[in-house]
Amino acid sequence: MADYKAPLRDMRFVLNEVFEVSKLWAELPALAEVVDEETANAILEEAGKVTAGSIAPLNRSGDEEGCSWDNGVVKTPAGFPEAYRTYAEGGWVGVGGAPEFGGMGMPKVIGAQVEEMVNSANLSFGLYPMLTAGACLSILNHASEELKAQYLPNMYAGVWAGSMCLTEPHAGTDLGIIRTKAEAQADGSYKISGTKIFITGGEQDLTENIIHLVLAKLPDAPAGPKGISLFLVPKIMVNADGSLGERNAVSCGSIEHKMGIKASATCVMNFDGATGYLIGEVNKGLAAMFTMMNYERLGVGIQGLALGERSYQSAIEYARERIQSRAPTGPVAKDKAADPIIVHPDVRRMLLTMKALNEGGRAFSSYVAMQLDTAKYSEDKATAQRADELVALLTPVAKAFLTDMALETTVHGQQIFGGHGFIREWGQEQLVRDCRITQIYEGTNGIQSLDLVGRKIVGSGGSYYKHFADEIKAFVASADASLAEFTKPLAAAVQNLDELTAWVLDRAKGNPNEIGAASVEYLHVFGYTAYAYMWALMARAALGKEAQDEFYASKLGTARFYFARLLPRIHSLSASVKAGSESLYLLDAAQF
Repeated sequence: MADYKAPLRDMRFVLNEVFEVSKLWAELPALAEVVDEETANAILEEAGKVTAGSIAPLNRSGDEEGCSWDNGVVKTPAGFPEAYRTYAEGGWVGVGGAPEFGGMGMPKVIGAQVEEMVNSANLSFGLYPMLTAGACLSILNHASEELKAQYLPNMYAGVWAGSMCLTEPHAGTDLGIIRTKAEAQADGSYKISGTKIFITGGEQDLTENIIHLVLAKLPDAPAGPKGISLFLVPKIMVNADGSLGERNAVSCGSIEHKMGIKASATCVMNFDGATGYLIGEVNKGLAAMFTMMNYERLGVGIQGLALGERSYQSAIEYARERIQSRAPTGPVAKDKAADPIIVHPDVRRMLLTMKALNEGGRAFSSYVAMQLDTAKYSEDKATAQRADELVALLTPVAKAFLTDMALETTVHGQQIFGGHGFIREWGQEQLVRDCRITQIYEGTNGIQSLDLVGRKIVGSGGSYYKHFADEIKAFVASADASLAEFTKPLAAAVQNLDELTAWVLDRAKGNPNEIGAASVEYLHVFGYTAYAYMWALMARAALGKEAQDEFYASKLGTARFYFARLLPRIHSLSASVKAGSESLYLLDAAQF
């Protein structure tokens, strides 16, 4: 497998030339003093070095060794504790963390690039700091000042880790039916009892303590999701002076044996009257948890992108070197027995599909991250609200579309290798296996589609959608005539999405099944249209520069490929949406 190289040139292009993020930072007082283009470039450069040098080499060995469990103790693969220490000492766990508690204070758009690099290098490894960052976000936004001061500095420093304990054996998406109980104690703490499953990093040997965020119900809580509270439950109790005390009544009952991400410990966690502390208000636990959900779901989308990028780097190297058959137009490498496979149309189709989806995904995930930053830091109420509504709209698209495209991308990467792609030592099969989880966790992609269509499109009466559609139309209207080859198909794609959205809004009034029937294909139409907008923006930034630098020529060629070969997929998907729900209900359960 090719050594991983961080795609810094493309990241800089997206941040500095397409979106000009330093202008956004300068407009947001909370960021203006913290970050500029130079600082961002230096951070990304350094992150590229640490991920490629310390973390990427552990990817295959970590997959082969996996995690082990022995009587509640979990061991990560060889090299992981040392690599984690290196990563933590560099401040990378707290890259987006609040500076007052020792975090780096970087905007999400920088954090997103760092996430891509660490997940490209080694997805299993990247999950440990990711879950910690998610737990930190909930604590920062909802916990008491005392809890923040006691826990955040060590979590940002990577000395302690975090986990998110939501799912139970009988309750995945439907958190309203969880059974984990919380009982109030005289000293203001709570006793937490119950079992949680699929807990990433619930137990590990990377950090000296693990801070679990646990959803549980109080005895008098209302039924359903309105009766859920969130608790901070440390693995090891923390004394008033910050030192570690006794072991809490928390244990890892087992770890899962999985298709992929084998070096990430996926734990069954048992809470047996464990001491916990309320985060936020009683019965408002889901709100506290959902604070980090937009960040986490975007993060999972980025995981997919990261694996697609890793797969592409290996595939392009292989396609340039592997010789097989002659080009359809006659020999190209006349000094060799055959031509490199990159001359063949079908191999080019796969490589360009990978490149177009990866680079489109990088631009789109960066765009969503910028909206998160605007929503968080803008002092203008209307600007912040628009950004917040865009985040709500685009997060399910980012999570589901990026990861669906990532599976297509990693499968293409495997296919380019032919038989070698199926063999472990070449590395491509691992990326396919690892990628598959990204479509499932943090809310399956089917659930993301329901969220998009049901909550964000129908639930807002189309108002959230209008923000995005209007922005694209404004771009098309203001674009130079030289961009017509990109803006004309983009305008047509938005019109198609407008019509599809109106159709879904109308049909949803009469038949509750229509939302679920339309949702997945609708999300894909939305995703391809959003990527078309990204590719038009990238084409604008590259146009006129193609003679001075091959990078820009490559960018324009890929943009043309996207509009010619990938965007047309919206037509068959739109037809599927408009076919409605009727054909889904022609069979009763016994007839399947």
